[in-house]
Amino acid sequence: MSVQYLHRQTIWVSAVTNCIMTLIYIHLLKTIIMNNLRNKVQLIGHIGQAPEIKTLENGNKLAKFSLATNESYKNKNGEKVENTTWHNITAWGNTATIIEKYVIKGQEIAVEGKLQNRKYDDKNGVTHYVTDIIANEIQMFGKPQA
Repeated sequence: MSVQYLHRQTIWVSAVTNCIMTLIYIHLLKTIIMNNLRNKVQLIGHIGQAPEIKTLENGNKLAKFSLATNESYKNKNGEKVENTTWHNITAWGNTATIIEKYVIKGQEIAVEGKLQNRKYDDKNGVTHYVTDIIANEIQMFGKPQA
């Protein structure tokens, strides 16, 4: 075998190895990113009412509140149309403690969490379906609106 042949083989093996390593890296990166994007919600809005805080028997805190998000657009007549959507937010543990201490009605906040669907039957036997957002992070902005 010539030295040139061995050199070409080494370069070829090196190139193939680099290609395989790159493909593995891309696959792992896609897996990590896609797993983090599943069932993820991010909202910015205003607190509708003072958060309801409960302390459970085990000492864990629970915070519940409504969040209003606003959207505006112009209709076909050029008139501005505003829509408000209300979201039910639930937070547990340290996030609930922060909400209890610092969040008040009218305040603008950002919430990040996940959707949770549930159903229940009322006292008349009617089934209701509810979608909540389970908050795992919040960010507070400015002062509350009047």
